[in-house]
Amino acid sequence: MGILLAIAIALSLDYWLGEPKRLHPLVGFGSLADGLERWLNQAPVIAKAEGLWQSISRGIGLLRFVRNDEGEVRKDEGGETCNDDTRCASFRGAQRRGNLLQLKGALALTLAIVPLGFAAYSLEQTLAANGLLSTLFAGLVLYIAIGWTSLLQHAKAISSPLAAGNLIAAREAVGRIVSRDTQNLTEPDIAKAATESVLENGADALFAALFWFILAGVPGVVIYRLSNTLDAMWGYKNERYLHFGWAAARLDDLLNFIPARLTAMSYTLCGSLNGQTQNAWHSWRRQAGTWKSPNAGPVMAAGAGAIGVELGGSAQYHGQTQTRPTLGAGAEPSAKSIDAACTLVNHSLVLWLLVIGVVLWI
Repeated sequence: MGILLAIAIALSLDYWLGEPKRLHPLVGFGSLADGLERWLNQAPVIAKAEGLWQSISRGIGLLRFVRNDEGEVRKDEGGETCNDDTRCASFRGAQRRGNLLQLKGALALTLAIVPLGFAAYSLEQTLAANGLLSTLFAGLVLYIAIGWTSLLQHAKAISSPLAAGNLIAAREAVGRIVSRDTQNLTEPDIAKAATESVLENGADALFAALFWFILAGVPGVVIYRLSNTLDAMWGYKNERYLHFGWAAARLDDLLNFIPARLTAMSYTLCGSLNGQTQNAWHSWRRQAGTWKSPNAGPVMAAGAGAIGVELGGSAQYHGQTQTRPTLGAGAEPSAKSIDAACTLVNHSLVLWLLVIGVVLWI
């Protein structure tokens, strides 16, 4: 019952206090991660490492990669020379830099997560003999790791002005939680962005943290939250982070794989409260695979179906319009959709707590 008590402590602290306003541990971790990235993901370090990699490659005779006339990649197993030396050298150099950046990103990920995960494990073992202190410590760590109340507060800060017709305030509020361009969003676009964020972050900020806490205790939820934070910082597919953030993005995908599908199932089951379970199930099974993210797809498709709204479609990022697949089916998003998504997250949390209680009781 210690797990249930720790969860109750964490949720109570989160409900009454919200996120820590000052000295949040994740803010300090973000500074650490930023320092590691600046140290390892910079040109001088990469150049030195590339020189070392070239020396090793020549020494052990690694296969070289060249392009054929059609621009396809093939292995140069026989040591053949390339007809276009400049193009082939440029390609091989870019590939080596990409590989090195992936290795450096993996090193940064390890340096950022492993020591703190080990520290969490050591503290948990040290306090294990004292049941009360151990439970309080676990509840405090879980409280820091979840973002339930803050998610609902951010959502309300968008839906309230949107319902009142204040698009300027709604755009400003939604810009704090999404990465898309918000300056020209219409009312449905604002509602769509916020609803998608609530559904996806319900999985990331709440249910995945609960899953890893139950499965692996304090070190489990610490490692999950830190990896998720690094993915949020380094997981962008731009020139700076495409290769360096690869390891963080893949680890986050792995750790969220099961929680995301449990969240999608929760959304689907809770859709029965407004008669949308079948819609949620069909949306999940038919649309999730079309989404670029393997974990956000099931969550948002099931969530959109469960509240009877259509999400996805076009969105603008950094001045470029992206056409995304449709998720869910039903009405056009509105302020009510944002509130409905928050209610769905709350209902799913109740379902999780009931299931956890039954499983632990058995």
